[in-house]
Amino acid sequence: MAENLVIVESPAKAKTINKFLGKGFNVEASMGHVIDLPKSQLGINIEENFEPKYITIRGKGDVLKKLRKAVKKSDNVFLATDPDREGEAISWHLSRALKLDDESECRIEFNEITENAIQQAIEAPRSIDKDRVDAQQARRLLDRLVGYKLSPLLWKKVRRGLSAGRVQSVAVKIICQREEEIEEFEPDEYWSLEADLQTDSKQQFEAKLHRIDGDKFKLNNKEETDKVIVEAEKNNFVIEKIKERKRRNNPAPPLTTSSLQQRAASSLNFTAKKTMFIAQQLYEGLDLGSEGTVGLITYIRTDSTRISKEAQQDTRKFIEDNFGPRYRPKDTKKYKVKSGAQDAHEAIRPTSVFRTPKKVKSYLNNDQYRLYKLIWEKFVASQMTPAIYKTLSVDIKAGKYLFRSTGSRTLFKGYLAVDTFKNRKQDKDLPEDLEEGTEVELLEFKPEQHFTKPPARYTEAKLVKTLEKKGIGRPSTYAPTVAKIQDRGYVNKEGKRFVPTELGKTVNHLLNKHFPDVTDIKFTANLEQQLDDVEVGKEDWRELLKEFYFPFEERLNSAYENMEEVELEKEVTDEVCEKCGKNMIVKHGKYGKFLACPGFPDCKNTKPYLIKMGVDCIECEDGEVVQRKSKKGRTFYGCSNYPDCEFMIWYKPVQEYCPECGTFLMEKTTKKRGTEYLCADEDCDFKTTPEELESEE
Repeated sequence: MAENLVIVESPAKAKTINKFLGKGFNVEASMGHVIDLPKSQLGINIEENFEPKYITIRGKGDVLKKLRKAVKKSDNVFLATDPDREGEAISWHLSRALKLDDESECRIEFNEITENAIQQAIEAPRSIDKDRVDAQQARRLLDRLVGYKLSPLLWKKVRRGLSAGRVQSVAVKIICQREEEIEEFEPDEYWSLEADLQTDSKQQFEAKLHRIDGDKFKLNNKEETDKVIVEAEKNNFVIEKIKERKRRNNPAPPLTTSSLQQRAASSLNFTAKKTMFIAQQLYEGLDLGSEGTVGLITYIRTDSTRISKEAQQDTRKFIEDNFGPRYRPKDTKKYKVKSGAQDAHEAIRPTSVFRTPKKVKSYLNNDQYRLYKLIWEKFVASQMTPAIYKTLSVDIKAGKYLFRSTGSRTLFKGYLAVDTFKNRKQDKDLPEDLEEGTEVELLEFKPEQHFTKPPARYTEAKLVKTLEKKGIGRPSTYAPTVAKIQDRGYVNKEGKRFVPTELGKTVNHLLNKHFPDVTDIKFTANLEQQLDDVEVGKEDWRELLKEFYFPFEERLNSAYENMEEVELEKEVTDEVCEKCGKNMIVKHGKYGKFLACPGFPDCKNTKPYLIKMGVDCIECEDGEVVQRKSKKGRTFYGCSNYPDCEFMIWYKPVQEYCPECGTFLMEKTTKKRGTEYLCADEDCDFKTTPEELESEE
């Protein structure tokens, strides 16, 4: 029997695929990229037409050695990396490292890890798509040029350890622009006016002032509002018109990468990074007991709402069998693909609609279950009929003043029968004895003062949506970008919203001034389009780099001469130097933050920078729990009074407290159980999940 070697990125994926292929196939994992640009140098020969210098990634030598042995034993080699630019580039690097023929039909791809999809892929191999590889290569080199050329400039002009990125710089700019809008905002006063009314049968309802003399209006202050009240009170309140109609509420399209991250943020309180981490597990496959290891969802990096015919047919049957024919649309649902979308893959959906969340719940941890339930429900809902409401609009005239009252009632749930994540408006009934031409009694007026509000700061979900709308980045870049701007200290989160730090504002100002193209939203979006053109063979990747780099290099040289050096305000802490009594300040060195005495060079005292976790030590009276690092680099949490107090825990403390003993809780995340909270007191057995704790509150 011929020996066939299939190479994927991860062991989890390998395990799932191996189950479907069986005898005659050997499935191995490359553990992601095996070849990349060197970390210690630019790795691009600009003079030689931007020729990249690729090397074997440190630690991947043994992986390649193992794969080379497997290749020698195999009659056929299939490269089954992810079906996107990144996956295509990994396959290309593997083919070169393993000395395969690039032109041979060694590449297979699939949108879902199911038996049918794998078997169909094996039967339809193709050669490596060099255009797709070039598009990924161009993005990698662009990002490397910006990062490795701009970062040293920032080290010299601002402080050491900073970085700049092509997409992250635009994301920081968007957040800074919103902060400027908020700072410049001046609120305007306005008033609203509601009337409490009553019918002859003593049924009460509310109506809001809607028009004055048939025109729109604005009540600017209390005086104007009081004047309306005085004049309106002189008139009878007569029902002028009652309008009844049916309104349809359509389901949202199936999930894309962007909308998945947005929905998971708003419904599950997941970060974009966490969402993609869990979605990757669902995609690669999980053990479902007697069914074995199964990929639960389709590929997770997509900007398309397209659905395969087979998936639509199965879903229509599922809907009719479980909800009835009225819930299944007459024709299959089709959603318009957004302008600029690559449309390379289907939307994110369950690999089998018959694998309901209830059926798989016992095999998934809490986080996996919640995300799978979201994906499953949103997909099934997208293929169902609209919800139907009866709406009632009642216009009440009082002289020249028109008041309006509205009500609604659900007539047919439609897709809402399955979509538990949808925010549904409660039914609002109006009195049954309302008739045109009849009078209603005014009980009282309820004036209310308001002030206009500034635009809201960006949440993760809103930032991802904005990046997508403006064409900044692609599905694979949203989560890393959001994580990176926080890791670099350019933005912080207040609650769920991003606030730029002084560092972020400073770097944004300098880049806007000296590198307007790098932070220009339209310019960056156009670059993304050019990368898409490279993928379809419309543009040469080296020419793209030339067009970008040489003007960029001129600005870079100018910035080294003309960019002003910035002295950031020192971050003073409440930590007191025991040698001279001064409050220590935060410094930045090669290995990150540390505390230093401001009296340097007279006082050279330094201390580690400890991140306070906001909870008190449970073993001593005045200690706080802080984040520390072990000698092997593992994060743990201990008392700030160490070595006098040796209290330590491995799990991250959270500012929530045990309802049984009052000790703070710790956050523990495992692949099997997901995220759960444990009591930090080892003698207390209390355990809960974030969701259960929130519902109890």
